[in-house]
Amino acid sequence: MELGLKNRRVLITGGSEGIGLAVAKAFLLEECEVVIAARNQGKLDAAVAELKQVGKGSISACSIDLSKSGAAETLAGEYAGTDILVNNAGAIPIGDIFEVDEARWRAAWDLKVFGYINLTRAMYRHMKGKPPKVIMNVIGTGAEKPMWRYACGNAANIALNGLTLSLGGRSIDDGIRVLAVNPGAVETERWRAIHKARAEKLLGDAARWREVLHDQPLSRAATSEEISDVVVFLCSDRASWVCGEVINIDGGRLHREAWF
Repeated sequence: MELGLKNRRVLITGGSEGIGLAVAKAFLLEECEVVIAARNQGKLDAAVAELKQVGKGSISACSIDLSKSGAAETLAGEYAGTDILVNNAGAIPIGDIFEVDEARWRAAWDLKVFGYINLTRAMYRHMKGKPPKVIMNVIGTGAEKPMWRYACGNAANIALNGLTLSLGGRSIDDGIRVLAVNPGAVETERWRAIHKARAEKLLGDAARWREVLHDQPLSRAATSEEISDVVVFLCSDRASWVCGEVINIDGGRLHREAWF
């Protein structure tokens, strides 16, 4: 399917690894002009080297810490001509409300919650009245099914879902579609590390981590590409009437548990 994204200018935060890297690659395959932003210069350099191998579109990078005051405005000003913003930066610590102390909680929210809010606010001003523009938030299914030991992340995701729904209710009138995806389990380095620790605890062998995935659809997690394909489609004009929606991508996991 032709998505009509050629030469669109795309800014992806958290674009140096995981889902963000896969999203960057998918947009390059559509011949877009892609910028990835992240805090770690080394990871950015490695990501750019990998993405140049795609051989389509153009790729550049910006090292910036979006948890810092004023950083979002700086990034938005530098890339004011962006057509598609993908908010993806941030990692939330696992733990219940007693395990995640105030300092860790605030640090996590400064990047993911306020990072998304501040960059959306700053970029919206540049995008307004210049359709077709898209702000895509990559959030997480913790908003849909909060769990005891992910208190910080659940609350963050619920807040960002609310931001998406609130803005998306009228943003299309300004020429901007605001929408989001909630990935479930995705096989990233961070996710593998979590399940290796789980396997070590349950089976006494971290190498057997795939054996503890029986509670997942097809006993596996999504690939990053399975998320990025949905993101890119939703950001295309083929999804031009999708606005103010949050799409869950979890293989049906949210609806898998029986009540009896």
